[in-house]
Amino acid sequence: QVQLVESGGGLVQAGGSLRLSCAASGRTFSTRGMGWCRQAPGKEREFVAAISWSGGRTYYADSVKGRFTISGDNARSTVYLQMNSLKPEDTAVYYCAARLWGETIEALTTTAKYNYWGQGTQVTVSS
Repeated sequence: QVQLVESGGGLVQAGGSLRLSCAASGRTFSTRGMGWCRQAPGKEREFVAAISWSGGRTYYADSVKGRFTISGDNARSTVYLQMNSLKPEDTAVYYCAARLWGETIEALTTTAKYNYWGQGTQVTVSS
């Protein structure tokens, strides 16, 4: 089992920045990658960013590319999401997720393929 706890959400004005953190515990050595997904009211959960522990490769949704940066520590215990130039459309609950098997692009960029999830943290961007 892997437990994930997010923090760092809040209210920010458009153009501002936030940094989300995700603390992982349990069998973190068994994870192959971690990611961030978000869900806005009335919308499906969507992929935002992911990091592969093998080689540190990172992947981003087109909507956040150039504005968000995902990073993690070598112990696979913490993953961060630095969010800059925030827009009102970034408003959502942001979830941290971990994947156990496989670290292909498809595996890490498909919401349904993650094995563990945190409870989420609210990010609200005002215009």
